[in-house]
Amino acid sequence: MYDETFKSCFTKGTVALFFVADLRTVDDAELPGVLRNIYPKSDTDLLLAVGLSNGRIALSTFGPTEYDALGLTGKELVPRHARQCNAVCWNTIETSWVAAGLDKYRADNSVLIWDITKSSPNNENNNSGRLAVNTMAPGVELAKPIAEFGVSETAHSMAWFSSNSKIIAVGMNLKNIKFVDIRDPNKITNSTLTKAVFGLSVDPNDDRHLASFFENNIYVWDTRNFEKPILTLHQNKPVIKIAWCPTKYNLLGALQKDSSVINLYDIQHTVIGNEEVEPSVLERDVAPGSPHNIMSFSWHNSDENRFLTIALSGTITDYTVFDRITLNWAPTSNVVWTYGRKTMKYINDCPLQDISTKIRQRALAGYGLKAELYKNGEMVDNEMLSNVWNWLFLSGKLVDDGTLTGTQCKHPGVQAVLRIDPSNSKSELYSLLWSDLGNKNCQGVVRIFKHDDRDKALYLCSWHFERDSNQLTQFLEQLEKEQAYTRAAAIAVFNLKIRLAIDILSRAQESGSHSLALNVVAMALAGFTDDKNSVWKQFCTTARHKLSDPYLKVIFSFLTAENYNFESVLNENGVTVDDRVAFACMFLPDNRLHDYLKKLSDKLIEEGNLDGLLLTGTNQDGIRLLQKYLDATGDIQSTVLIAVRAFPVETFAETIKDWISSYRNLLDTWQLWNERAHFDIMLSTYWPADKAPQQVYVSCNFCGKSISAYMYGLTRGRGPFSRIGGTANKVKVRFDQPHVPNSIIVSPQMSSCPNCRKPLPRCAICLMPMGTTTGNNAGSDTAKIIEFSNWFTWCQTCRHGGHVSHMTHWFDEHSECPVTACTCKCFSVDSVSNAMIK
Repeated sequence: MYDETFKSCFTKGTVALFFVADLRTVDDAELPGVLRNIYPKSDTDLLLAVGLSNGRIALSTFGPTEYDALGLTGKELVPRHARQCNAVCWNTIETSWVAAGLDKYRADNSVLIWDITKSSPNNENNNSGRLAVNTMAPGVELAKPIAEFGVSETAHSMAWFSSNSKIIAVGMNLKNIKFVDIRDPNKITNSTLTKAVFGLSVDPNDDRHLASFFENNIYVWDTRNFEKPILTLHQNKPVIKIAWCPTKYNLLGALQKDSSVINLYDIQHTVIGNEEVEPSVLERDVAPGSPHNIMSFSWHNSDENRFLTIALSGTITDYTVFDRITLNWAPTSNVVWTYGRKTMKYINDCPLQDISTKIRQRALAGYGLKAELYKNGEMVDNEMLSNVWNWLFLSGKLVDDGTLTGTQCKHPGVQAVLRIDPSNSKSELYSLLWSDLGNKNCQGVVRIFKHDDRDKALYLCSWHFERDSNQLTQFLEQLEKEQAYTRAAAIAVFNLKIRLAIDILSRAQESGSHSLALNVVAMALAGFTDDKNSVWKQFCTTARHKLSDPYLKVIFSFLTAENYNFESVLNENGVTVDDRVAFACMFLPDNRLHDYLKKLSDKLIEEGNLDGLLLTGTNQDGIRLLQKYLDATGDIQSTVLIAVRAFPVETFAETIKDWISSYRNLLDTWQLWNERAHFDIMLSTYWPADKAPQQVYVSCNFCGKSISAYMYGLTRGRGPFSRIGGTANKVKVRFDQPHVPNSIIVSPQMSSCPNCRKPLPRCAICLMPMGTTTGNNAGSDTAKIIEFSNWFTWCQTCRHGGHVSHMTHWFDEHSECPVTACTCKCFSVDSVSNAMIK
């Protein structure tokens, strides 16, 4: 029964070490404790090396195997003197070598290393596969170990190094750990004084680290500095076993006495510069599921994080430790997580429509770079951003055509143009009749205010139209085309055109795109009366709260308002900011107008609502608004583009530069080099004083001094025949532009470094020196850039190259470098070329 149980649990490739208290195939009185260790070369069959209490090593299997024919099954390796076997350890490189650690016996060695392939005369007739214990007759010759050491010492534990088959670490005499080269056992290669000589285990993934324990402490050692442990792990109870996980780096498992859990320590080694700092430890406990105390455990040699445990009750558990999930975000918004050595890409940027994905898509489409500002608004599906770009276009146009005067700002806000001083110039009050309906029930008047500054504000809100002109009609027709029928009806009512509002709502019903509710609203408007005590007013005051459309709400709020209290209109969030501001500019007196605009501006700034730019304009409050918008949305792209295109550089350069740097870094992270270049070009157009510094220089490969700086100075007036170091520069003079008389281009050309005289590289095709500047002086202050085909290019791998046109023609037919002695496949390693081919 026990054989079958172990056979089912010792899976292929597993290296296990069990302390077994009872084996039915062994005499209990003779074997109170047994050590087992699996032959590391085991494939389909298992061969166990069993250390017995009399010091013998017995080779055993679970039944008929391939080892029977080799004479290994039942073979015993017998020491000269019987004593307790404390450790059995196979060599993982020289797989036929097995080491045994024994108790002290007078002048005998305590560490014996055998080669199991060598014959042993003591068990020629024992191939039963049982853990048989043979008593040797006197005078029978024993098999000799291939190496032995440790005279009059006790070996408590041992471990082979996985990278060197000749070195073994042994914990001896309860006082030291020794590294012994079995080729010269008398020579100790390294040692340290310590009582932690038990459970010696070398990290299978890194020979530099090994662990051992003593009583309640686990010690982790570094073989490069073996004087003291690099880490000490204190336990609550005495430790009975430790083992490194062979499938995960730096993971150490530990078992305490009378415990039902396995303690796991993930030891993180950190290197700063060339110095390795003290390691950090992530501790974790796992319960394999047995309610009884665990006696031992063993890691699986190939399956990740898998181990076996055996409990006091004899229950064997196969358990897999589930790793903590590590999430990683790629710059392109892909989410990647790992489990062990398996990696899965699960979420890409298609379903994950966060702000970074939108920024990347907009950057690829050229968002924010259009010359006409309103076209940038057409590239986004965000209504607020679209409104901002349209307003920037409108305000800039109003300033350019002289409609808005007396302001130094390119995009002034309503608060900037509305500078009414009640002490000097008050708004004029006008009373208008409801003449539109032609009905006797509307005998009252509507009070509106006029002022030049109010007119400027209405222009910024797109609301400036005379009552008798076609401007209002055209504006409302445009809204109808956009199917904004209720908004058009509300603006008509605010301009005292109730009949026009009824017509608009009727047309909306005829279009079939709206519900029957609009027809009912139109009928209600047809019965409008300004009598305060009328049934119509009482009914509409109650019914407006049941309407869901914000513009229908404000229509009846306006028509039923008492004492010119329009708070319900001004505070309706569903109405656009420009409509509310325009309404306030028409119907609020000066003092209330300023208070309302200030309150609304503060509210929009705090919310980060870009519609607030209508009020603030491009001033300090506008910068605060952009910062709040950035904090709320993370949209660094729109923040930067609006700031660069609209705000004055001389006032806000320092603040905006931080945003620009962040956006540049974002484009660089995504490797959007072209988009980054287009952004920099746009930036230099609007901020000419903030041109990017030169980042690429031509310098000599020998002396390191700049060649490009010398050639730049040559074309700037140092003279075509000036001398550096007593040597005249060669100058190439050729006629160009035959349609322009007497036009020549003077192009300096060099064949050697002007500083150290070393020859400059030559084009691999035409063999001409690559010494012609790209900026040529044609006798004027304007430099002419030569054609791109005459520029220089080179392979980033082999560093050979030449003129662009020559290299392009060469690689149209070849993939290998044109230099004869070079075998570099330049075209094949070019990622851009490969992408074009695909």
